[in-house]
Amino acid sequence: MAKQVLLCPPDFFDVVDHKNPYMLEHVSVDREKAERQWQALRSALEQTGCRVETIAAAPGLEDMVFAANQAFVGFHEGVGRFIVPSRMVHASRQREVHFYVDWYRQHGFKIIEVDLGTDHLEGHGDLLWHPDWSRIYAAYGFRSTRGGVEKFCDAMSQLGISVVALRLVDPFCYHLDTCFCPLNNEAVLIYPGAYTPESLAELRGFWHRVHPLTADEAHKFMGNGIVANGHYLTPYLTPHLEAILEQENLTSVVVDTSEFEKSGGSLFCMKAFLP
Repeated sequence: MAKQVLLCPPDFFDVVDHKNPYMLEHVSVDREKAERQWQALRSALEQTGCRVETIAAAPGLEDMVFAANQAFVGFHEGVGRFIVPSRMVHASRQREVHFYVDWYRQHGFKIIEVDLGTDHLEGHGDLLWHPDWSRIYAAYGFRSTRGGVEKFCDAMSQLGISVVALRLVDPFCYHLDTCFCPLNNEAVLIYPGAYTPESLAELRGFWHRVHPLTADEAHKFMGNGIVANGHYLTPYLTPHLEAILEQENLTSVVVDTSEFEKSGGSLFCMKAFLP
């Protein structure tokens, strides 16, 4: 697993519109609490051995704190470290992308531009590596479009990287990272109700151990955790999830993200691992 991670401080974080079912009208953000929660995430990552990099937040971009979405980050022996910039669905989030692209460019990443046309692709919200970097799981249905995933698949095939396309059907699991979390090369956490039957059947074929979460666990972002150096960072912990983590030799670390959940995001959404 990567030990370098990119975070964006929540300097301008807020809930200003309705982009997903978690975002309710007239919800206020406790800025001081959000800052404490973000600092707790940073501390937890550092305590697991991760080196934290930060990108400066930009005024007026209230969702920029969710650093997983603006680009897909990868590594290829022939290319080195690279990113594929996202084309976000919502206009307010589209403005975040160039800040991240500039940061990655300044830090030596190659930019692989995919001509998405009118399609959408939302970075590590919907595009997740297998832990051994052998393939990519790519979801569509709410944010990323099927056409966007197909164009991404074509670009990755030129690098010899296979992509598994999955369709999401639960609006509360509008991104793949809300219902799919690899724990190691053989085991994965999933919420089965998030997928079409065909996608669920295909997904199961790539794992020796598939650990299903309940709808309540998934909708509380327990599948949106972070695996880091033998630890699993999660916003909540049930006896069911704890038993799964014990089976997979992972130590649970609970990190409160209640302020960020008001915007439909939690721990995994708030970081990007850097290869």
